[in-house]
Amino acid sequence: MAPPPAPQTMKERILETADKLFYLQGIRAIGVDTIAAEIGISKRTLYNHFPSKDALIAAYLERRFVAQRPSDKPPAEQILATFDSLERRFSAKDFRGCPFVNAVAELGPTDRAVKKIAVAFKESRRVWFRDRLTELGVADADALATQLVLLVDGAIAQDLVRDDPAMARAAKDAAKVLLRNAGVDVARSSSSA
Repeated sequence: MAPPPAPQTMKERILETADKLFYLQGIRAIGVDTIAAEIGISKRTLYNHFPSKDALIAAYLERRFVAQRPSDKPPAEQILATFDSLERRFSAKDFRGCPFVNAVAELGPTDRAVKKIAVAFKESRRVWFRDRLTELGVADADALATQLVLLVDGAIAQDLVRDDPAMARAAKDAAKVLLRNAGVDVARSSSSA
């Protein structure tokens, strides 16, 4: 029998609560008072773990910055599976878009710490696509990676406006066209992805 999970530290509880509230209701809409009240702690306790709301926002975004999982699947299949994953996320009742774009939109481009984290996240996704495309031998993997990231972001925006998870399928279809035009055989990937 597996041992019970370790109890969350106070810092983890604060961060988990901030994550939920910031993502679902917005960073500007949620103050540290609301986060502390949701957990049942004082603001002082919160500030003992995060010296400012800005520090809490940065920690929230860093927590959301998760690297793509390694996969043994063929690179084209991995690329197309990204859009399948988006469709599943779009179907979730609590989907509110990209937390990094949301943060920059709410706090403005002059918030350098937030923008730095957002740019790093978006670039990590672009580089992930580029690396898969390089594995496929695509000539201009860098440019195509940028186009695929634009499809992802466009699908997210369209889903938010239309509330239609099919936007991910439309983006996947466009990704297939781009991949085919780059010489990638997507026929095998399409049947399993």
